[in-house]
Amino acid sequence: MAADLGACVKALMLTTGLVGLAPAMAQGGGGPDDIVVTGRRAADRAAIEEKRQSDNQVDAVRGDDVGRLPDQNVAEAVRRLPGLSVANDQGEGRYLTVRGVGPELLNVTLNGQSAPAPEPDGRQVKLDDIPSALIGSVTVVKTLTPDLDANAIAGQANIQTLTAFDRNKTFVTGKAAVGYYQANHKKPYEVDLTAGALFGANKEFGAVLSFSRSDRKLRADNVGASENWVDVNGFVIPDEFSIRRYSTHRTRTGAVANFDWRPSTDVKTFLRFTYSKYEDSESRQHFGAQLPVDDPAEITNQTATSGDYANGSADRRVRTRQEATSSFSASTGGEFMLGDSQLNVEGTYSRARKRDPHRDEWTFKAKKIGGSYEFDDYMVDVSPLAAAYDPSKFTASKAKYENRLALENLYQARIDFRTPLEIGDSAYFKTGAKYVDRRKSNDKENRTYGTKGPMTAADVVGADVGNIYKGTAYPFGSGIDAAAADAYFAAHQGEFKIDDEGSISDSLAGDYRIRERVLAGYVMASARFGAFTIVPGVRMERTRGHFAGKTVTDTSTYDQGFDSFGRRSYTDFFPGINLRFDPAPGLTMRGAVTRAIGRPNYEDIAPYVLVNAGDKEVSLGNPDLNPLYATNFDAAIEYYIGKQGILSAAFFHKRIENPIFLTGRTVVGGTYAGQTLPTAFVTQPQNADEARVTGLELNAQMELSFLPSPLDGFSVGASMTFVKSRATGIPDRADAVRLANQSNRVASAQLTYEKYGISARVAYTYRSRYLDTVGETRAGDQYVDNFNQFDARIGYAVTPNFNIFVEGANLNDEPQRRFIGIPRHMVEIERYGWSAKTGVQLSF
Repeated sequence: MAADLGACVKALMLTTGLVGLAPAMAQGGGGPDDIVVTGRRAADRAAIEEKRQSDNQVDAVRGDDVGRLPDQNVAEAVRRLPGLSVANDQGEGRYLTVRGVGPELLNVTLNGQSAPAPEPDGRQVKLDDIPSALIGSVTVVKTLTPDLDANAIAGQANIQTLTAFDRNKTFVTGKAAVGYYQANHKKPYEVDLTAGALFGANKEFGAVLSFSRSDRKLRADNVGASENWVDVNGFVIPDEFSIRRYSTHRTRTGAVANFDWRPSTDVKTFLRFTYSKYEDSESRQHFGAQLPVDDPAEITNQTATSGDYANGSADRRVRTRQEATSSFSASTGGEFMLGDSQLNVEGTYSRARKRDPHRDEWTFKAKKIGGSYEFDDYMVDVSPLAAAYDPSKFTASKAKYENRLALENLYQARIDFRTPLEIGDSAYFKTGAKYVDRRKSNDKENRTYGTKGPMTAADVVGADVGNIYKGTAYPFGSGIDAAAADAYFAAHQGEFKIDDEGSISDSLAGDYRIRERVLAGYVMASARFGAFTIVPGVRMERTRGHFAGKTVTDTSTYDQGFDSFGRRSYTDFFPGINLRFDPAPGLTMRGAVTRAIGRPNYEDIAPYVLVNAGDKEVSLGNPDLNPLYATNFDAAIEYYIGKQGILSAAFFHKRIENPIFLTGRTVVGGTYAGQTLPTAFVTQPQNADEARVTGLELNAQMELSFLPSPLDGFSVGASMTFVKSRATGIPDRADAVRLANQSNRVASAQLTYEKYGISARVAYTYRSRYLDTVGETRAGDQYVDNFNQFDARIGYAVTPNFNIFVEGANLNDEPQRRFIGIPRHMVEIERYGWSAKTGVQLSF
């Protein structure tokens, strides 16, 4: 790892010619007045000031003075805030976990209104769809007030796009960058452009147009062991092993158009448009070996960590898929001053669409393949004999063709009225209402074919994949040419027989149609009495849901319509109070008690049955799931060091009723969708009784401007969050488990330097292991392992309007690893390599 890191740093230095910056540093002045508070330092100060002025607990990040963040997407832009961690996909941040509570319970809003969720399997909003270049700011709310949606057990993350009145001038900013991926030596690129202006006789009109585009070709190497470690001859070993090569092409396009009209100080109206499109095409080559664990005599020469086996089996697969996700949002409204009172009205339409034109896979199998295996506390290695590398030994077993379309239409309207109160200082009363109409659907089509014909992998052999994982560790052999396999299928259809039972099950089980309407109203107030501020209130939400699914039986057909219907309605009240005490200048103490709800994921409540007979897996929906309810207790103390820093500590405790877990258990002789399986691992979301989450969040951030020049350009920041959770009453489990997605420790640290035209940052993020899937027993619980990442960025202002930069991500080449039960029982480990990027920024 040290060699890779050294090579990366050397590449970054050569790319930018950092040696040339030394004279510029030597020529700089020596006093504090030389520090121009712009860029990252200005953005940090603005974020601290937002936290200081808020009556509830928030954390924020803002774009720098040219409206740019160095991270690839919204998830990566906020992952260094206290208490936040990120779930990655192919090495990129995708979902946020806040204070140990999963992303499906985080309310993501765009300009204050709920953002649509394109994924068909949950409410979590994909934050890798939104380019970071379109962000004006992101605010994470950790203690709710009644004017915010109650569907936010984890809190709320509000993404604010830029308006012309934020800059209050005509401006143009742009960025162009090209990069390098260590894993595949590809060169990604990205371009961003934003223009804004105020115009009209009195500068009453404002407009901002922003565009972003990125294009990246990624590679990931995956080594897999097993979700089933078994005792054979007194030794616990995995029953299978696999290696995979992912080749992915991702493009991301985003655009923002914001228009404002402010004819007077009493009238402010707006029209906002946001569009993002994320396209992903992927090819996965798979080579697996299965050990004959059902016949212990075939496994010999065993030790605690190694052995030989005979008469095992092997498989080779190729999977190709395409994915196109798009989101569109349009909103209009205004703020109107009615004397000392304020009226806000807003209407929003959002649409999310996820189209997978194809998700296809070919499987070839070989029998009587022997080999050897060995493993340690971190990695597993299986070495099949030479026959496993002969394509002619692998006979075609299955061809699967699949596509799907998920849609979400979201209609929202809200009105808020605020008026001053004649009590205390700066007191006000606020009331309002909101209506949300969400319509979500998913349509999946699958055709699976079996074959016992003469087709082998040799008929459709592809290029030699080479070695997987760190260059020479795992030889793969020849891959499979997916296009050639599809052509063979088209020319020899008589050799294939459709599996109607499995195909119908896969096609129908994932289909659902859901409509959910929420009518909300609230009243709240805020009043300051000397050093005390109190914000009490209550929110009411009336939820009505209708859903439709498809039951799968042995008489089902491909064109079957919806035949399983359900409805649910409930009314909830969410009282809450936020307290603030400012006993001395710079010192703030906060407390809050609030209530929140978490509605079940769409797919979870659809009555589906999904059978994968080949992998002996069954997935079930659960229309009887109850919503989650949380009572939240928060306390914090914050000390602000002028505008230059903050020291803070926050305690939080959440008592969550009806937490939902994806549970898994092995069922013998079960019948699902008309198919009886000898054994199957059955997963289903189910309510537990209760979960409790308790944690302590520590944060420190400081500009070191008191140091002598040139050290006064440094700033430091660090945060550490300790979290413990305990869930009880999980079906079929007598013990308590931690909450899914919850890490016991989350940390980040940053060292930045900003002076002499240089803006540099080294950042570190960490999260400890978290629970991914609950098993039948503790030994069957699956975890995502600890994760560390180092990132760095340095820029130099050649002129006030022209900046060059270079940045590197995942410089330590950290893999993502999963295990089952105990850390040494590896399920898979995936490596992405480090990446670097260099480019220019312009601002006028």
